[in-house]
Amino acid sequence: MTFLAREHGKQVYFEDYGTGDSAIVLVHGWGMGVRTWDYTLPRLVAAGHRVVLMDHRGCGQSSKDFADMGIQAIADDLVALVHKLELKQVVLNGWSLGGAVVVEAARQLAERCSGLVLTCAATPCYLQKPDYPHGGTDEALAETMGAMAADRVNFLAALSAGVCASEVSPQLVDWMWAIFMESSPLAAQSLGELGPLDQRDILATFKMPVLSFVGAEDGVVDANVCRSITDYVSHAHVVECPNSGHAPFIEEAELYHGELLTFLAANL
Repeated sequence: MTFLAREHGKQVYFEDYGTGDSAIVLVHGWGMGVRTWDYTLPRLVAAGHRVVLMDHRGCGQSSKDFADMGIQAIADDLVALVHKLELKQVVLNGWSLGGAVVVEAARQLAERCSGLVLTCAATPCYLQKPDYPHGGTDEALAETMGAMAADRVNFLAALSAGVCASEVSPQLVDWMWAIFMESSPLAAQSLGELGPLDQRDILATFKMPVLSFVGAEDGVVDANVCRSITDYVSHAHVVECPNSGHAPFIEEAELYHGELLTFLAANL
């Protein structure tokens, strides 16, 4: 197993497939882990891409006892990993909360990031703001945090069942639940940070190509959040996945991976 050394002797787990100085880096959503990309990884490797995956701190096989498990810290891990692997060019693909992570990492990496993919991403804002009508409410997020604190096991089981809007097998739901259960309860810190999150100003500075996948039936991130990317990055390309909830790489795999591979062919 491979790890990135971080502060106070803690470690971040990563996987690195292929060779070369360019790669696509896959960043999972809140509370999940690298295995959520198992439907995507083989297709990217088969297409000849170097693929790097990273477990958020507190998730998967990364250390569970980080003092800081916030979005900024996860983005800093991602940037440190790109430098450790001596990657000169990367496309970052962030799913859900991972979308907020890759936006911050792309800001730090600047020209080294040649493309940004946002998969049902919780950016630019996860919650509504006075001048941003999309997303959930502070009250709804507080209820979510409270429900998870009160009964984490059953909350995560219900969340697993709600990831996909299309019909999937019970085994697939159980698989996602098992991945969720590998995370630390304290990883809730990063979820809570979605409340004040506002990356509109960062996105407005981006010149690199941006691809945003929208799950039209998404019950986790408001689809209009994902569509709103073009309000801040005029050159962004939005792909609607009409039959998907929060996981188009599972629910509409051919559409998702076809668009992703086309984007990579042009930008990596």
